[in-house]
Amino acid sequence: MSQLTGVGIVNFVNVLPTISEGVTMREKRGGAMSKMQKLRKRLSLSFGRLSTKDESEVDIECRGRQNGGGGARGKLPYNGYSEECLDRLEPNGNIPNDKDSHYDWSGGGNGEYRVRRQLSVSSDSKLLDEGAREDARVVMRPKRPPRPKSEAFLGPQENSNRRTKRFSAFGGDSPFGKSEAYIKLEQLGEGSYATVYKGYSNLTQQVVALKEIRLQEEEGAPFTAIREASLLKELKHANIVTLHDIVHTRETLTFVFEFVDTDLSQYMERHPGGLNRHNVRLFMYQLLRGLAYCHRRRVLHRDVKPQNLLISSSGELKLADFGLARAKSVPSHTYSHEVVTLWYRPPDVLLGSTEYSTSLDMWGVGCIFVEMLCGVPTFPGVRDTNDQLDKIFKVIGTPTEESWSGVTRLPGLSTHVSRWGAVPSRPLAASFPRLRDAGRDAQRLAAALLQPDPARRLPAHRALAHDYFNCLPARLASLPDEVSIFTVEGVCLHPED
Repeated sequence: MSQLTGVGIVNFVNVLPTISEGVTMREKRGGAMSKMQKLRKRLSLSFGRLSTKDESEVDIECRGRQNGGGGARGKLPYNGYSEECLDRLEPNGNIPNDKDSHYDWSGGGNGEYRVRRQLSVSSDSKLLDEGAREDARVVMRPKRPPRPKSEAFLGPQENSNRRTKRFSAFGGDSPFGKSEAYIKLEQLGEGSYATVYKGYSNLTQQVVALKEIRLQEEEGAPFTAIREASLLKELKHANIVTLHDIVHTRETLTFVFEFVDTDLSQYMERHPGGLNRHNVRLFMYQLLRGLAYCHRRRVLHRDVKPQNLLISSSGELKLADFGLARAKSVPSHTYSHEVVTLWYRPPDVLLGSTEYSTSLDMWGVGCIFVEMLCGVPTFPGVRDTNDQLDKIFKVIGTPTEESWSGVTRLPGLSTHVSRWGAVPSRPLAASFPRLRDAGRDAQRLAAALLQPDPARRLPAHRALAHDYFNCLPARLASLPDEVSIFTVEGVCLHPED
């Protein structure tokens, strides 16, 4: 705030009528004239009676005092400051710090000392009422709004007072959410709406996986991408892939995941003929552990297949690709039957059921279990839904109302039976010899998971307590969600045959 000298007060008071003329319309509405009178009255009470003088009179008086008038000792009555000092006023009107004393003693013409009080609009603005302060807003400067507390600037702070640029809209100056923070190294795969790259993070100096989703100008982000991001933000588990960051540009939406070496499909291709039984047991336990965590939170994955199960070099399994996943409300709502890759789709969904629950994921788990042991897909349909149902019913038998209550009400059963006929059931071991070699507990677990009736299908949390896993350390059952099973002593992956 600039400070006003004695002459400044006079000029300011003289200007008041001029200001009031420019607000004629406001006088009628807000009583601006009375506000200006209040201002002049309050100024008079604070600084004594003010009288207006013409500039010529002021100049004559000043010259008279300069020529030896009254022992003023070369000072002009500009509130105690000399002309030289006034010439050195700062451009904003402030008085220099070395001259900023609140009172100044100067000699009077009769030898008496008198104190002249300096006028400061910043200190005396409290005298102004709300209306007068509004009219005098040209004198008082508005305060600069404070910066948000969330903004923290990155980069070296020493020897640098300049603030660096804002990195992200994630909040403050977070470096996350910026495309320049990541480098593409090589393409790993391409899907219908996304491409996956191996990348490098400049933030953590680690290798990451970049899932780049192409955006359509009219349609925006695919609903599957929005669903995947919203769910993965809430799912924190050692057997669920970690979402590190999201980068949104005009053309793409990129998810930054932790990098995992391979997936179960590629792992089985490198080791044909079936996997080591000990490794199958570890993979199954981790898969059930991750799904049990999701199902406790009423999240259905809806696309459990080997391509969506990532395998690290140490053998850690992680559920990935939650694009078809969704949160399940209670009671069960009606969902689409176009879920899950055909080979891992349960018979109830293939027959047209749209009312399903966590049992949807468990059928896929059973198919993957048999595939890991035998080295071949369990039910490899090649043409359509009817062909897939035929592959399933040739092994487990065509369901009836006695074996599956309510199956006759499903729209696809009568069509399939009329075309393909009914087939009796037979043991799984008769169709999969390597399943028989894996032992009785493995056969029982597979049969419990591949129940055609979804109500009888074994849920994930009960499958974890199955006798098939009795040879694993008991401590695995009490591990925290975000702790890997490979932290337990004695748990490790065995070499494949």
